[in-house]
Amino acid sequence: MTEKPSPLEPLDETWERALCVVAHPDDMEFGAAAAVARWTGQGKSVVYCMVTSGEAGIDGLDPDACRELREAEQVASARVVGVDVVDFLGQADGVLEYGVALRGVIAAEVRRHRPDIVITGNFRDTWGGRNLNQADHIAVGRAVVDAVRDAGNRWVFADQLGGADGLEPWGGVREVWAFGSPEATHAVDTTATFDAGVESLQAHAAYIDGLGWENWDPREFLEGMARATGARLGVTFAAPFEVFPMGWGE
Repeated sequence: MTEKPSPLEPLDETWERALCVVAHPDDMEFGAAAAVARWTGQGKSVVYCMVTSGEAGIDGLDPDACRELREAEQVASARVVGVDVVDFLGQADGVLEYGVALRGVIAAEVRRHRPDIVITGNFRDTWGGRNLNQADHIAVGRAVVDAVRDAGNRWVFADQLGGADGLEPWGGVREVWAFGSPEATHAVDTTATFDAGVESLQAHAAYIDGLGWENWDPREFLEGMARATGARLGVTFAAPFEVFPMGWGE
């Protein structure tokens, strides 16, 4: 007898500013863009940060040309869901390493944008089955959790503070949310904004075409996860998140 999936709790949406930090252009669109559309529609501020420009993502395209193309697609995709600010950190695609250097560049973004919530992608080893997660996703997610705490400590990456950028410590991040995690305990209703999420993914047309997935349908793909998650939340469509509190003793 198959065990019924456990119910998911609604996310706490009493926040104003979110920063989304992911490894590549398209990462947000493979599961979280519809949630972003919901939040920007509520008047919340959401900023995207791409650690790389996905320049190693299309086999038949030189990385310099690919970088330009994928950055343009990401900016257009973000606009579909109401995001006007997209930062590209310029780290090397495909070979990201978890460590102090990566924590530093992400901590600077947290200090720059001063969010209440930081969103990243699944950084577990798998997606819940046997298929392994990608190395960049794991490195970035792990670094995000640590960089959020680093950002609040003035003695960590102290060289970032007080310079021309005007950065100061920021310890105001309440939680980090990892979308698409197989350990998700929370979700948000995306029924009303699901179409915007599909359109946002479709904006990565050149990248999707470059993957060579025959007869792959973005709507069908997104609907599979959204409908299964929605059933656990009691709605039609939803996006799943694993929640990491940034306080003490929880």
